[in-house]
Amino acid sequence: MSDGLAIRLLGPVTGSLGGTSIDLGAARQRAVIAMLASPPGRVVTMGRLVEGLWGEGAPPSAEQSVYTYVAGLRRALEPGRRPGQRSNLLVGEAGGYRLLLDPGQVDSCVFAEMVETAGDGEGALRELDRALALWRGVALSGLTGPFAETERARLDELFLTACETRAELLVRLGRAREAVAPLRELTGRHPLRERLHELLMLALHGDGRQAEALQSFEDARRILDDELGALPGEGLRAAHKRVLSGGAVAPEPGRPAVPRQLPRDLIGFVGRSRETVRLRSLLAPEDGPPHPFVVISGPPGVGKSALAVHVAHRVAERFPDGQLALGLRGGTPNVPPLSAHEIAGRLLRGIGVPNEDVPVDLDEAAAMWRSRLHDRRLLVLLDNAAGLAQVRPFLGTPLGVSALVTSRESFSAGDDCVQLRLPPLEASDASAMLTTLAGAERVTADAGQTEALVGLCDGLPLALRIAGARLADHPEWSVGALAARLIDERGRLRELTAGDLAVRSSLAGSHRGLEAGSRPLDRLAARTLAALGLLHVPDVTAEVTAMLLDTPAEEAERALNRLVDASLLERAEGGRYQLHDLVRLFAGELRPADWKGPLTRALAYLTASARAASVTIDPHRVQLVPHVDGPARETADAGEALAWLRKEQQVLNAAAVQALNSPDDDIAGLGVTLTFALIWHQQREQAGQEMIELSTLALGVCERLGDETRAIVAHDHLANGLRLTGRPEQAVPHLERALELAAGAGDSFGELRALGNLANLCLLRQRFEPALGYAERQLAVAREIGSQVGIRFALVMIGKSHLGLGRAGEAYDPLLQALDRALEAGDDTQEAHSRLALGEVLLALDDPEGALEHLRAALSLLEAKGNRFLVDTLIHLSRAARALGRLDEALSAADRAVYLTKTFGYTLWEGTAEKEQAAVRAALRAATSCTTSSGCSPVSSPYGTPRGR
Repeated sequence: MSDGLAIRLLGPVTGSLGGTSIDLGAARQRAVIAMLASPPGRVVTMGRLVEGLWGEGAPPSAEQSVYTYVAGLRRALEPGRRPGQRSNLLVGEAGGYRLLLDPGQVDSCVFAEMVETAGDGEGALRELDRALALWRGVALSGLTGPFAETERARLDELFLTACETRAELLVRLGRAREAVAPLRELTGRHPLRERLHELLMLALHGDGRQAEALQSFEDARRILDDELGALPGEGLRAAHKRVLSGGAVAPEPGRPAVPRQLPRDLIGFVGRSRETVRLRSLLAPEDGPPHPFVVISGPPGVGKSALAVHVAHRVAERFPDGQLALGLRGGTPNVPPLSAHEIAGRLLRGIGVPNEDVPVDLDEAAAMWRSRLHDRRLLVLLDNAAGLAQVRPFLGTPLGVSALVTSRESFSAGDDCVQLRLPPLEASDASAMLTTLAGAERVTADAGQTEALVGLCDGLPLALRIAGARLADHPEWSVGALAARLIDERGRLRELTAGDLAVRSSLAGSHRGLEAGSRPLDRLAARTLAALGLLHVPDVTAEVTAMLLDTPAEEAERALNRLVDASLLERAEGGRYQLHDLVRLFAGELRPADWKGPLTRALAYLTASARAASVTIDPHRVQLVPHVDGPARETADAGEALAWLRKEQQVLNAAAVQALNSPDDDIAGLGVTLTFALIWHQQREQAGQEMIELSTLALGVCERLGDETRAIVAHDHLANGLRLTGRPEQAVPHLERALELAAGAGDSFGELRALGNLANLCLLRQRFEPALGYAERQLAVAREIGSQVGIRFALVMIGKSHLGLGRAGEAYDPLLQALDRALEAGDDTQEAHSRLALGEVLLALDDPEGALEHLRAALSLLEAKGNRFLVDTLIHLSRAARALGRLDEALSAADRAVYLTKTFGYTLWEGTAEKEQAAVRAALRAATSCTTSSGCSPVSSPYGTPRGR
């Protein structure tokens, strides 16, 4: 920290070092130092810097420009720093920058502190004069952009508040004449600010100039009517009345004070800049009256109340007749919400209605409320509303009165309601909040652990406040130590408790409100939350939820939407719903006594649906899962089935992992069934790592249950996963074990699969003799048990083995048999594999024309299936086209093959595809040496840049 450095923002942005001015650079560079100094000591992220400089119109080079500005500022602020030496003043951290200055070195911070602590009497007047003397003109003069505009407005509001306080002190201290000239100037610059007009009237009256005071009122009334179509507020009218009566300048005895009930703004409030701007535009528009009904909704702990109070303080001056604040207890655990009549009484008493005059009848009380608000400009903060019904009687107020409501519930109240749904904090703002609470040193010591802690808190301000409080209470803990305590999901909600703050109780209040609701839908929603806690998946649909609840999907969807309205669930794209992690953990604690039935129904539905989709995609493939009792999702065709499997892949995998890890044998066994239902899809998608994870768990369950029959399939599936991830040597023992178990159990189909996979694995490892042996054994078993699919697969393996051994002539006949059988059965998959292999054989037999015909047909079939063998087919198609001199077609196929290997991670063919692409390019160069004299015609490809030939 540099003690001699000072930054001045209350006018043109300037700086000095040791009393000597320093050049802070051009306007945007000065805007950066202003952002970092407002206030100093906190991290300002790169995103906030870019947004503050340019808003939504940031150029692509914005971040690079910020780096340049920061470098320029470092040179200006630390002229003695050597090149390459780390800055000790403007430091980079947590995805942004921090200016290490004391607030006393920034004039705007000094001004705010002096105004806030000025006190009362003559001493306060002297302190305010010193504070106002810091101003050198318009704040942030010469700067433009979103930050400059917002910060300038904030500083201007502080300046006006200080001027008003000074004028009020002068009038009270009998020095009213001194206040008149400054107030005349201020009312001329701010003609819509009623407080200034009120003080000018009182100052003129205090100086014995009653006629001028009355004229001042008339001037104010005319301006308000012309500009806003509004009448003077209560404060201005009361001052007018005192002037007319010739009364004292001080308020009349017994006159109810203007209500100022807002809670104190939260110290260290961070983030929510976009939401703050939006709310201020609604409650304090530049022209016209404020919006009458604004709702901030969101899940428990997301910071609705803090934001509402923060914004209310920033718009309070637009409501000169006061601000009421009332907690409605809509989500307070173990405490009933305030009734509408209780709310009416508190609001009426807040504006000066004696308790004995508050009507007993709610309708009469609401009518009195609306009547008493006539010609007033009042802000009413209604915090933690249980729902629209609780506050509806107090809406429909005259223009000029605004209700700012916070609620966990979503509101839909027609045109008068504007709702802002509050998301969790962004990571940078969450880190800044932790810094404020626990200190910069610990939070910035390990950015990775801070990021992890923010994630474990779900970005919820309540959880972050608790985390910060726990760090503050335990100075011996690092951020990583607290994160480690939260990693264990079983204890996370217990750890997120500090004093009377607890995430669990906040969530429990919302759940209990639904449980005790008068509507059946509320109670169903409460039961739905508990049911969702049973299934540990990333998101759910109405269909899966219907299985958990054993209700129709339409009813389940209504319950899900009710949870969305209660801010306990998030609606995602495509009819899906998500629980935030902390809500999911709370839902898990609600586990009902009959948990097994709902979970079994949901897992069975997912299993049956996955199996049905696989059958639709390839009806000739033998399913390793028998028919599953219960409903399944129906798909119209192979395309829809494949799309469903891809969309649900994460859900299906997560459900299988959960079931396989269950200590309950029935649930774990269902997890094995679900794993096997996913086999063909995972192989088609080359999801090798998922195959290994699930089949390893499935194998453990089979061994635990002594189920050797299904252990055969698990070994087989695990081996295929290892093969696809490039570990064929590790796959062999599993296939050999599967073959041994199948032979011992007399499981011919298990033998068939193991032999076929061993043959395929040997081909991959270029061990063609063993491959031929396994394939011939598979063919014998297939014929013995009458497996037509097995026969077709074995014939392809035999043909490929002969080809690998250099016997292309012997390979042709079994492959042709496989093709004929596939055509007869209508088996598109085996037809494609047979044609691919025949294309390879015909290339080896120097018949590229015949090869090209088969390969084009194979390509067409595989494109319809989205099959991974597309790459292999494209490589051979390129070779055939290249051999025929059809280099355009060859280039297109080779480029596409390389594109697919890189896009989808088909590493098995990546090197081969790149070699073929290079060969085509070489052939193009050789075919026509592209020179300037001969000219070139472009050969273009959608998978690469145009090339000459």
